[in-house]
Amino acid sequence: MDIDLSPQLPKKVYGANGGSYYAWSPSDLPMLHQGNIGAAKLALNKNAFALPRYSDSSKVAYVLQGSGVAGIVLPESEEKVVAIKKGDALALPFGVVTWWYNKEETELVVLFLGDTSKAHKAGEFTDFFLTGSNGIFTGFSTEFVGRAWDLEESHVKTLVGNNPAKGIVQLEGNISLPDPKPEHRNGMALNCEEAPLDVDIKGGGRVVVLNTKNLPLVGEVGLGADLVRLDGRAMCSPGFSCDSALQVTYIVRGSGRVQVVGVDGRRVLETTVKAGNLFIVPRFFVVSKIADPDGLEWFSIITTPK
Repeated sequence: MDIDLSPQLPKKVYGANGGSYYAWSPSDLPMLHQGNIGAAKLALNKNAFALPRYSDSSKVAYVLQGSGVAGIVLPESEEKVVAIKKGDALALPFGVVTWWYNKEETELVVLFLGDTSKAHKAGEFTDFFLTGSNGIFTGFSTEFVGRAWDLEESHVKTLVGNNPAKGIVQLEGNISLPDPKPEHRNGMALNCEEAPLDVDIKGGGRVVVLNTKNLPLVGEVGLGADLVRLDGRAMCSPGFSCDSALQVTYIVRGSGRVQVVGVDGRRVLETTVKAGNLFIVPRFFVVSKIADPDGLEWFSIITTPK
């Protein structure tokens, strides 16, 4: 298997004063295309609002930094308004509508990893915005939108045409958004930094695994996930996924060394990883990591919910 497995950083797709949206491209990380995996990152400044959108892919979201609010509308369900913070993982099934808001000084950064097997482009997420300069209703004529919403044409032009932003807006003035409800977190979010540990090795590291027991929605997403925190100079022993799953790894904090071994015992990757890097281990390949003195932390998805 001659394919470049080197860890990569994302590239900015769009954004302005309110924040930015970044994505990893299959042209830079070929395993995204081959494994039908998408990866992206949303960064919101204070008072920035990521416009409502739905995606062509199911995803797991992980809050890398900050705190904020997420609005989540599951098919045939009422909107859930969830307070989110660093360490939260959320399962976002196919067809869900989401919006994201940051009202704090600290930048809110959310990682998205998901399955693109049903996507328009293998290895890439495509979002469909409900509003904004590229919103779905901008493509319809005023007649169609007016009849759909029972509005006069002048109101349609105001509603559809008055938002020049793409994807992210900076809110100003007294903006009223729905307040998060504590009960909406149940079954929607799990904080990996506070959840019971699945593995706890003194002087070694700690692991929290997301599965259908502690976050049932991952069953609908079709992905599993885990947060691994290695202490300084600790090692994650060589291992592989016995159920043919791909492992997609994002380095959250720290740095370390990684080796991956493939067919015929050939080492196909030997490199140093650092915060912000993403890399993918192919099916049945064996991976091992050793943390640098400051430790190494990563969030991974595997392409099975078990």
